[in-house]
Amino acid sequence: ACFEIERRVVEALDIPVMHDDQHGTAIVVLAGLINAMKVVKKDMNKSWITIAGVGAAGVATMRLIHKYAPKAKILAIDSEGVVWRGRSHLNPIKQRLIDDGVIFANGHGDLAKALIDADVFIGLSRPRTLTREMVKSMGRDPIVFAMANPTPEIMPEEAKKGGAKVIATGRSDYPNQINNSLAFPGVFRGALDNHVRKITDAHKVAAAKAIASLVPKPTAQKIVPDMFDKRVAPAVAKVIR
Repeated sequence: ACFEIERRVVEALDIPVMHDDQHGTAIVVLAGLINAMKVVKKDMNKSWITIAGVGAAGVATMRLIHKYAPKAKILAIDSEGVVWRGRSHLNPIKQRLIDDGVIFANGHGDLAKALIDADVFIGLSRPRTLTREMVKSMGRDPIVFAMANPTPEIMPEEAKKGGAKVIATGRSDYPNQINNSLAFPGVFRGALDNHVRKITDAHKVAAAKAIASLVPKPTAQKIVPDMFDKRVAPAVAKVIR
């Protein structure tokens, strides 16, 4: 229901509205992915990205990645497998992802099939759904963002054994924490300072770029700033105009 609620609130109010579970997550995922691509020397527009979880965060993340890299091949996975055009019982949100061309939706299968030769796995779903063998089946230098909390889709140690080159989670006890706090304080600060009345996709992409820029030389162990980095909120606020 969050998608419809947000839409109606945006239409009803003349002040900025942002559902953080959706867009805060999407901004920080995109920021991390921008820098992860630099580490593995790949072009996001030429990459295959499998996203598990088609809830609030998953849908917003797919849409923002598509906005930033419209030629990327994005596969969506839910509890029934790949979201594709010929599947029955698609809800309106999943159908719209297909109709808008956000996801590649011309074939069926499960998560294991959807990861063969994939460049990126993004998990916004459930604990322990990804295996070491699945990571091994991915393409060269795979990127794994396993963000189910507190137990991720795969533990970083297992992902590394499977050959993952860059690993991120939502946890603070591992490198590369994908944390919404990197996004929303700066977005809100910029909206207030600059009298912005609507948070747009352009704002979200600009925020992601600003966060990524604070790690000018990303490594496998460092693709996003720390959540306590005091540079982050001002850097994001500057681009919300």
